[in-house]
Amino acid sequence: MEIRETHPFDLTPAEAIRLQARLREQVRPSGDAGEVSLVAGADASYARGSGVIHAVVVALRYPDLTVVERVFAAAVTTFPYIPGLLTFREGPALIEAFRRLRSDPDVIFFDGQGIAHPRGLGIASHMGVLLDRPTVGVAKSLLVGTAAEPAAERGSTAPMLRDGETIGMAVRTKERVKPVYVSVGHRIDLSQAVDLVLSAARGYRLPEPTRQAHLYANTVRREGGRGERQTGLPTR
Repeated sequence: MEIRETHPFDLTPAEAIRLQARLREQVRPSGDAGEVSLVAGADASYARGSGVIHAVVVALRYPDLTVVERVFAAAVTTFPYIPGLLTFREGPALIEAFRRLRSDPDVIFFDGQGIAHPRGLGIASHMGVLLDRPTVGVAKSLLVGTAAEPAAERGSTAPMLRDGETIGMAVRTKERVKPVYVSVGHRIDLSQAVDLVLSAARGYRLPEPTRQAHLYANTVRREGGRGERQTGLPTR
């Protein structure tokens, strides 16, 4: 997969915050992903206290969600763990994993925030700008703002609000299970992002793209980065 734009990741936290402010101006928090036939999920895993980041991307055919390709990459980071700046820890490994991806996903799901972020640039938005692809943030908790509890039924939603502005949606993907927090990453409308998350949630709290990525990332970490690229159907 071609990476059109990147930047240095070996920055100080203050430099990283200044870069986020510049990149936020490039985020397009709306758009239409068009006809979706291939989606991907991205995640990263690392042992506590380790500087080795194991990043993975899993591509799935849509709407049946058959896994067609899984790739991984590892990178060593010295950037500290700071909420709101996690892309600077995980970004180099994620970029390398996407470079190894032969598939061409229409939409990419990230385990984290999109614009629902203190500076409007969570990992889904940050990587969306670098990849120039429609991206969706699917987080397991709120980072900023507030959200009421959605109704217990699957498909129920409640807006995530910050200073009166809707920055995402709490989405019940499984009945009586904690919601996920969906926010736009880049080049997609919130309504389409929510619809895709619900469509891709098949009996679990997490939608299949990020669920499969999470499982694979943990496997790669446990195996110390050993393994091979797994490719299924021919890519487009």
